[in-house]
Amino acid sequence: MTDNIPSFAIIGHPNEGKSSVLSTLAEDDSVRISPIPGETTHCQSFPVIIDGQEILRFIDTPGFQNPRQTLAWMQSYQGPEEELICSFLNHHADQPDFHDDCQLLQPVVNGAGIIFVVDGSRPVRHVDRAEMEILRLTGAPRMAVINSKEEETEFITDWHQAFRKHFNAIRIFNSCRANYIERIELLENLKSIDQQLEPVLKQVVSAFKQDWQYRTERSADLIIDLICSALQHKETLTIQDDHTEAILQAQLLERYQQQISNKEQQTQMAMRKLFKHNIFNIQLSQHSILKEDLFSQRTWEFLGLNKTQLITAGALSGAVVGGGIDAMVGGASFGIGAVIGGVMGAAGTLFKGKQLIDQVKIFGHNIGGEQLQIGPANNPQLMYILIDRSLLFYRHVINWAHGRRDYNTYQTLSPDSSKQGFTNQWTTKQRQCTNELFHALYKKNAQQMSSSKAQLKTILIEELDAIAQI
Repeated sequence: MTDNIPSFAIIGHPNEGKSSVLSTLAEDDSVRISPIPGETTHCQSFPVIIDGQEILRFIDTPGFQNPRQTLAWMQSYQGPEEELICSFLNHHADQPDFHDDCQLLQPVVNGAGIIFVVDGSRPVRHVDRAEMEILRLTGAPRMAVINSKEEETEFITDWHQAFRKHFNAIRIFNSCRANYIERIELLENLKSIDQQLEPVLKQVVSAFKQDWQYRTERSADLIIDLICSALQHKETLTIQDDHTEAILQAQLLERYQQQISNKEQQTQMAMRKLFKHNIFNIQLSQHSILKEDLFSQRTWEFLGLNKTQLITAGALSGAVVGGGIDAMVGGASFGIGAVIGGVMGAAGTLFKGKQLIDQVKIFGHNIGGEQLQIGPANNPQLMYILIDRSLLFYRHVINWAHGRRDYNTYQTLSPDSSKQGFTNQWTTKQRQCTNELFHALYKKNAQQMSSSKAQLKTILIEELDAIAQI
C-alpha cells in the first residue's frame, strides 16, 4: 500500500483471466485482454475513483518469465529475510531474462498486496507451485483467485489444496459473470488477508456501497425523466395541398415514434455510462426484447399486454387533427413495425368517426393549411412499457461484467413463453402511485407531479435493489 491507498498487484498467466479479473474489479473495460504471452511487459495502474478521489488501485503485471530460476535464487539467498525481494531486484535489474519477474515484483516491494489469478479449468502444474512459493516468500498479503466457469470445476479441489499452503485467502471468482454483489464479497474477503489492511478496506467497501446506492437512485431519476419527457412529447405537421391526410398521418406517426425511441436510447446511454461501460458498447442478443422496436406489437405482448389491451390502446392512438384531442401514439402503433398500413387504415377510419369528429378542433390555418398533431399521450400503457424496458436494460447493464468481451456470441435476455415485464407484477398501490404521475403529467399539475415523482422514485429504487439482489 502506497500513499495510504490500498494497492493490489494482479499476477497470473495470459489467457487465464488475470486481465478479466482486473477489468471487472476496477470496473474498467479499457483493460487490454489478450491470450498472447509476453504482451504485458510493464506494470500499469488502474485506479478506482469514486467522487473524484482514488480509493483503491489495481496493478496489471507481466507474467512470470523464469519462475523456476527465480525461486532457485531466492532459496539460495543468504542475506536478511526482509531484504530478499529487494536483493533479487537489485541483482537482476539489468538481466533481460528476468525483466518480467522484476517488473511484477516491484509493486510488491512498494507495498502492494497480491491477487494471484489462475484458470480453475486446468490442473495444477509444477510451475504454478514455484510461482506460489515465490509469492509466499515475498511476505506480502496474498489472495488466490480461482477464475472458474460454473461448468468447469474438475480441478477446483486441487487448486484449493495447493493454495492453502501459500495464501491468506482463497476465492472462486468468475470474472466474466461476476455481478456487483460478488465484487463486494471479494473486496470484503481481502480484508482478512492482513489485519493492517482491514480499516482502510472497510472504508473502501463502504465507499463502493454508497456509490452503488447513488447509481441506483440516479437510475431511478433517469427512468422518471424518460417517462416525463416521452409522455409529454408531441409532434405536429401542416397539411399541404399536395399531401393526403393519410400520408401525413403516417409521417407524423413515424416521426413521433422515432423521437420517443431516441429518448429511450439516450436514457440507456446515460445508464451505461453511469455503470462505467464506456469503451465497449453492449451488444444485445438478436433474440433480446430490447432489440425489438419500442413500438412493435411483439414488445408490448412480451412485456405483458393482452390482446384486449392492445386493441384498446390501439384505438386510442394515431395522429389527430387539431389540439382538441391529446392522442396516444404509444399504443397504437404497437403493430406499426409490421403492419403500419393496416393500423393507419384503422386509425384513418377512426378519425372520421362521430365520437372523435365531435371533439376535434382545427387549431391552425397556416399558409400551408391545417395542422395535424400527435401527442401528448393519453393512455398510461406507454409509461409502463418504458419502465419495463428500462428495468430490463438496467438488469442487463449491472450484470455485464467489465471483464467480458463476448459481445457478439453471448446470447442474453432471450424471451420465453412467459411475460417478462416487471410492472405487471406490481401491487395495486404501486400502480396507483405510477398512474398518479401519468395524470399529473396529463393535467400539467406541477404540485402533484413533484409528489408523484417522489413516490415513483421510491418504487423504482425498491425494484432496482431487487434486481441487483441487495
